[in-house]
Amino acid sequence: MSVKSFAAKIFAGIVNNSTQKWAKNPVATQQKVFEKLLAEAKATQFGQDHNFAGITSYSDFADNVPVRDYEGLKEYVDRVVHGEENVLWPGKPVYFAKTSGTTSGAKYIPLTAASMPFHIQAARNAILAYIHETGKADFVDGKMIFLQGSPVLDEKHGIKFGRLSGIVAHYVPAYLQKNRMPSWETNVIEDWETKVDAIVEETYNEDMAVISGIPSWVQMYFEKLQQKEGRKVGDIFKNFGLFIYGGVNFEPYRAKFENLIGRKVDSIELFPASEGFFAYQDAQTEKGMLLLLNSGIFYEFIKSDEFFTENPRRYTIGEVELGINYVLIISTNAGLWAYNIGDTVAFTSLKPYRIIVTGRIKHYISAFGEHVIGKEVEMALKEAMEGTDISINEFTVAPQINPDNGLPYHEWLIEFEHEPDDIDAFALKIDGAMRRQNVYYDDLIVGNVLRTIVITSVKKNGFQEYMKSVGKLGGQNKLPRLANDRKIADFFNA
Repeated sequence: MSVKSFAAKIFAGIVNNSTQKWAKNPVATQQKVFEKLLAEAKATQFGQDHNFAGITSYSDFADNVPVRDYEGLKEYVDRVVHGEENVLWPGKPVYFAKTSGTTSGAKYIPLTAASMPFHIQAARNAILAYIHETGKADFVDGKMIFLQGSPVLDEKHGIKFGRLSGIVAHYVPAYLQKNRMPSWETNVIEDWETKVDAIVEETYNEDMAVISGIPSWVQMYFEKLQQKEGRKVGDIFKNFGLFIYGGVNFEPYRAKFENLIGRKVDSIELFPASEGFFAYQDAQTEKGMLLLLNSGIFYEFIKSDEFFTENPRRYTIGEVELGINYVLIISTNAGLWAYNIGDTVAFTSLKPYRIIVTGRIKHYISAFGEHVIGKEVEMALKEAMEGTDISINEFTVAPQINPDNGLPYHEWLIEFEHEPDDIDAFALKIDGAMRRQNVYYDDLIVGNVLRTIVITSVKKNGFQEYMKSVGKLGGQNKLPRLANDRKIADFFNA
């Protein structure tokens, strides 16, 4: 055992003890965060506009601060972007994470001196939790790769901005710098395909132990490695034993990954976003990720099926229940207040509070009132694939409201790695799993409003071509699992 791995085990124990203290006192922990956020921001323009000085309870806060999305907060953010101080949080942000918006064009999410450390600590603590639980620490001596956006940052009005993953790249601890890959020269390449080719050239001969990134883009890296070497990834990197991922559910990719690697490897799921680092997988044997209640974020939750009603009830951490789909609402030390990030979550444990990400509140199919969500399509596909050699690269689902003939249906566009022998039988298995999960969908099938799903096979790398066509190939960009329109489907049916 090296000095570095020995030290990592000791540090992991220290961090675990600290984590346990707040995790065992969730309501009190969140109350402290709530009070601190209000106290620090009461003199800001937002705090004055929303009577922070007069708020003495959570109910006061809910009465004074409505739930907003980016559009609702945009007038304040625009003032910050133009250099104004003390608008949403004291002073100015140190960064803006620039993301692509749907209705507002580019979105600028503030990162402050108060919020930035929590992004770094959470990623570090996820790895330390794994070390503490498993006792495995030798990987800290091997090479680590983080597939991410370019770390080159722009600047306006004294505030730097870029992709979140590019910003975070500037905070890699010194003790990991020698292990970290790819090189700066490769990391700054903007074109994703060129970048992945360069990463392959830099890494194929290295002792890669940890690989991290969004599964769809790591898969692309693995495929290029295999093409170059003609071997399984696990044979190229004999000490590769830990995959760290976030952004999407890994389950639809798992079979393909195990085939590319040639064996199983441990994995850690993260829930990072530009708006905050919300959760990480703290246990290999438990479902869900530990919700970070002590990280400068105050959480509220709204039941998904009530979200679009007038004045839906907002729940705090002590009021949530298992198995219910909630829209995640946050107030943060980056100056986001009662902010709807668009993600939906469900709790898998209340002691401690663990969550799974179930989808996006705007990414659903309800063309006929079925309200199908991301978690349901992912689980249905997983169930249909169990016990088979079928594997997929990527998929998305869209409604077909006006077919050329017959009843409407849900179209599943799937890029197979190994296709089923009988695609119609496979479609029926998916459909059956969907009907068991979603009673509204089942009623529509039984009532002959919809027919069973139709699968459209997408050619190899078809989804990569689509993402490239809309300028979203690589980085933090993710293909929507489902949509209430046919924008993606029409690309493949043109």
